[in-house]
Amino acid sequence: MYSTPETSAKVNPCCYYPCQNKGICIHFELEKYQCDCTRTGYYGPNCTTPLLWTRIREGLSPSPSFTDFLLTHIRWIWKLINATFLRDVLMRLIITSRTNLIPSPSTYNSHHNYITWESYSNLSYYSRVLPPVPEDCPTPMGVKGKKQLPDPEVLVKSFLLRKEFVPDPQGSNLMFAFFAEHYTHQFFKDFGEFNPALTKARGHGVDLSHIYGDNLQRQQQLRLFKDGKLKFQMMNGQMYPPSVSDTQAYMNYPSTVPKSQQMAVGHEELGRHPGLMMYATIWLREHNRVCDILKSEHPTWKDEQLFQTARLILIGETIKIVIEEYVQHLSGYNLKLKFDPELLFGVPFQYQNRISLEFNHLYNWQLFMPDSFLVGNKEHNFEQFSFNTFILSSYGVEVLVDSFSQQSTGKIGGVNNINHSLRSVVENTILESRRLKFQSFNEYRKRFGLKPYTSFQELTGENEKSAELEKLYGDIDAVEFYPGLLLEKSLPNSSLGESIVNIGSSFSLKGLLSNPICSPEYWKPSTFGGQVGFNLVKTATLQKLVCLNVKKCPYVSFRVPEGK
Repeated sequence: MYSTPETSAKVNPCCYYPCQNKGICIHFELEKYQCDCTRTGYYGPNCTTPLLWTRIREGLSPSPSFTDFLLTHIRWIWKLINATFLRDVLMRLIITSRTNLIPSPSTYNSHHNYITWESYSNLSYYSRVLPPVPEDCPTPMGVKGKKQLPDPEVLVKSFLLRKEFVPDPQGSNLMFAFFAEHYTHQFFKDFGEFNPALTKARGHGVDLSHIYGDNLQRQQQLRLFKDGKLKFQMMNGQMYPPSVSDTQAYMNYPSTVPKSQQMAVGHEELGRHPGLMMYATIWLREHNRVCDILKSEHPTWKDEQLFQTARLILIGETIKIVIEEYVQHLSGYNLKLKFDPELLFGVPFQYQNRISLEFNHLYNWQLFMPDSFLVGNKEHNFEQFSFNTFILSSYGVEVLVDSFSQQSTGKIGGVNNINHSLRSVVENTILESRRLKFQSFNEYRKRFGLKPYTSFQELTGENEKSAELEKLYGDIDAVEFYPGLLLEKSLPNSSLGESIVNIGSSFSLKGLLSNPICSPEYWKPSTFGGQVGFNLVKTATLQKLVCLNVKKCPYVSFRVPEGK
């Protein structure tokens, strides 16, 4: 056992975070502690002395910043690599290195700052990569910084709130932003102020509950019970989600929305704006289209088998689009990412996932929406856009897809760019993270193999803002996780900072590739109704998803057109 640094008052030694390199601090009596360095590759009082194999590995491994640089530069070399077996080798390396950073099985929840059976077994909790800050620490972040954190309103107004709209330098558009929001609704399901540590999600991954409902009753309300299909209504000769009155499925519409315009889908919040309902409509059409293909292949199959197999195919299509197009665009990598579960069949990998609280907070990107939305030739402000399903039914999916593909979303990292209409979301997220006692931004950087920042200037990349932040926080090690993600300078020609890219990709790849359909038991033609269904998964693209479900194919992409 070891003693804490000398202080004028008795302090829980674990508040100093003495254990490095994923070592775990065990608090004994008074100021005594011990670091558990088991399987960290380090030893010593604070797990700081590397074993021989650790020294060799670290000497040969490039830093995350250098790796990001290589993956986003020297494009002509990557064109050659993408055409060879090296693409598979590097893809496997990226997957394993990123997913190994996520504990599996899960280790912590917000109720305890030590490992418990409850952390593993109680799926009502979001998991946590790092435990909460101990209750008896002298400051909110342990021992560093001031005893009172900055007012969230001051933080948002001074450092985050938009002065003028800054478009994403990567060219991300609203099609991309709405995809992210729609896609994550299936596993980010908060109880809000009631208890932000808990999740309403029954599944902890890609289960498409936002399409099919998260319980059997809702699923049955949405099913047609014929040929495996979901219920629908025809409007202007096109298929749309059914009405609330037809399904009796609860949807969270305000009373101002006419009942004739209230559409019912798997998640009760997806009527919030036309971007979400557009994607809900596209996936509804895709499900019913896949059912027709399966019915043609298997004339003897009953409704239940058609429905269940179509759902598995759509899960596969979703994962492929997310990895090969969504994550590809987000990363900015020149390596062509590949969805191939067989890459992991020869390496140890756990096919289970838990959605973590940190991932939920990291993903608050809807804040960077533009100030208005251009659909066709008409501009809609936030108030006009909210809960307006008439925009979808009157313009049609093709027009919305084309419009949203042409309009840029905002830059995220290191710039004042949060939409004024959404400032309360940011302030509430900061307050929520404090209530849940998140560890500091630097502690999370260390946990994910990134070097902690040593100054505010290094964090923000400039002087004026960093000086003001230092006055508010007092110490770089006191900067909070969520504000740190937004304040961090972005990578060159990117919308995101180093931390969001590295931490977010770890959560994403783990959640996607630990899906049961990616396991050796599931990843075979028979799971998807034969080779035809298997090929639907293997050849899925965003453009196919849209264009096979509309009459006239629009411009569809996650990136605004060149020169726009």
